[in-house]
Amino acid sequence: MRKHNSRSGVAIIGPGRLGQALGRLLAQSRVPISYIAARHLDRARQAVRFIGRGRPLGLADPKLQSASVFLLTTSDSALAQVAEELAKQGSGKDVWRGKVVLHTCGSLPSAILRPFKLRGAAIGSLHPYQTVPSPRAGVRNLRGCFWGIEGDRRALQVARRWAKLLQGVAFPIHPKKKTLYHLSAFLVSPTLVTLMEQSTFLLRKAGVPLGISRPMLRQFVTETTKNFAEIGGRRALTGPAVRGDWTTIRRHLAALRRTAPRFVPVYETLLQAMLRLAGRKAPRRLWANAR
Repeated sequence: MRKHNSRSGVAIIGPGRLGQALGRLLAQSRVPISYIAARHLDRARQAVRFIGRGRPLGLADPKLQSASVFLLTTSDSALAQVAEELAKQGSGKDVWRGKVVLHTCGSLPSAILRPFKLRGAAIGSLHPYQTVPSPRAGVRNLRGCFWGIEGDRRALQVARRWAKLLQGVAFPIHPKKKTLYHLSAFLVSPTLVTLMEQSTFLLRKAGVPLGISRPMLRQFVTETTKNFAEIGGRRALTGPAVRGDWTTIRRHLAALRRTAPRFVPVYETLLQAMLRLAGRKAPRRLWANAR
């Protein structure tokens, strides 16, 4: 079996926010980026300009076959179709033998790349446990982050090498449990942003200007996450639910019903989760009195 050289040419397929950010970081780490391929050539050209390396190609271009490592950074919904189309390229049953194909989708296992494996490739997944709202933000926050990896041995070798090059931490995840893994990220990233936006709305109603509320919330949440990392969830939990201050909670609910009634069910659900974490039980009359 030919030993795979993880420093041979890389083709990035579907260069969105993550693909562009990761491509640029890998290029800066001297990983040879050979091709950037997209369904629309203009998107590939745009990505090449950001990454600073690679040749823009369409997905059907036969030149892609000269790459040794394929990094599929498409959306979760597009991955299966792109993998099916790309794996058909080339002639011969084992045309992909010796190549490595990785995808970056957090909710899907490497098994979705099975069309490549049937033709000889090693497959795997490499997902950053990090938020990437834009390519530039990704360049800033992907370095040093955590990477969930799973797949074939040769694919994992490439994934681990790349994570190490970016001063990151690679950790194994169970391929059949990736939905739970992805759900865990969903609960603390877009959900947190939604909660912070709702807090901004309430602060504005209380007379606090946006120029104060956003940096204030950033500082507040940053300190909260530090406490969680250092002492764990239960000890880091503060507020009226922990203290059993039901009078304050009733005032919260009453104020929400007047100001943001659609958010009341969210508050009640979060409160119940807090109480379980704190090991407390609310009095039965709490919900009735708040209505």
